[in-house]
Amino acid sequence: MTRSSRPSWSITQALIGLTLILLASLLLAAQLGALSLGPWQALTGQMSAQDWQLWSAIRLPRLALALLVGASLALAGAAMQGLFRNPLADPGLLGVSSGAGFAVGLWILLPWTEWLPEVWQWQGQMIMACLGGWLTCWLIFRLGRGGQASMLWLLLAGLAINTLAGAASGLLSYLADDQQLRQMSLWGMGGLGFVSGTELLFGLLLILPGLALLLSVRRDLDVLQLGDQAAANSGLNTHALRRKVVLGTALAVGGSVALAGIIGFLGLMVPHLLRMIFGPGHRLLLPAAALGGASLLLVADALARTLAAPAEIPVGLLTSLLGGPYFLWMLARGRQASQERI
Repeated sequence: MTRSSRPSWSITQALIGLTLILLASLLLAAQLGALSLGPWQALTGQMSAQDWQLWSAIRLPRLALALLVGASLALAGAAMQGLFRNPLADPGLLGVSSGAGFAVGLWILLPWTEWLPEVWQWQGQMIMACLGGWLTCWLIFRLGRGGQASMLWLLLAGLAINTLAGAASGLLSYLADDQQLRQMSLWGMGGLGFVSGTELLFGLLLILPGLALLLSVRRDLDVLQLGDQAAANSGLNTHALRRKVVLGTALAVGGSVALAGIIGFLGLMVPHLLRMIFGPGHRLLLPAAALGGASLLLVADALARTLAAPAEIPVGLLTSLLGGPYFLWMLARGRQASQERI
């Protein structure tokens, strides 16, 4: 039996195992931090009313944000890799995160935004991030020739988009005042301590529809792996599929960038590792990527809060420290496989 024809019980078993890993990661992240406050102290009566207020107002929204952002970035990465049939089609490498980041930086720099109510500021920032992510996805499709691009072509397109977005963001930093520059710098490194429960609830309204769209195309992505022509002959509307993936990615990645800043390589590492373990079938890979991405970001954020306590390391730096060497390993592994085939 091939990996693509695994029985349904194996999919269920894999998802149950990943869910248990997610619960363990959640308990670990809930306990660790500069203050050792967590479920254990609450259950044993060691948490005072003040401690509970701090834990519920600060750490609990942070845990929820890590779940949401980790699942969004990994799921979007898995969907884009399936759509382009390319293991390097990561939202960060292809410039989706940078495009959303530039849109947020532009919103921060607009002079009249500081006069808006705080709720409107967050809403505008999230909408701008989604628009920036959508525009970048559209450019990728134009440059990627309808999703049939080679790995080299996609990397070059992503490099061009990242370069343009980075230059534009640098120009915004040059024009920003000290307060705006600090906000843009901290946000650009990625972190999960920027929002409260109110902003998180509004972010859910944008991100959850994107996650639902991406999860709804998992069967269609399996059909697409046969090729555009074969998929169309089987009755699949490839144009509708691409629109769904673009819109879902824009909502999921744009909302995540607006909430947590730029957190790189999560959408590359998690789907690639899970594809090696469970195979390429998207019926399992997409929900598994969501669970795995949430688990990884929970652990990374727990490390960011504890390694330099009481200071905090931006979690985006930790994921980049993991993702950079992993990306180089992927390239070296692919080159070795090509040489062996020759």
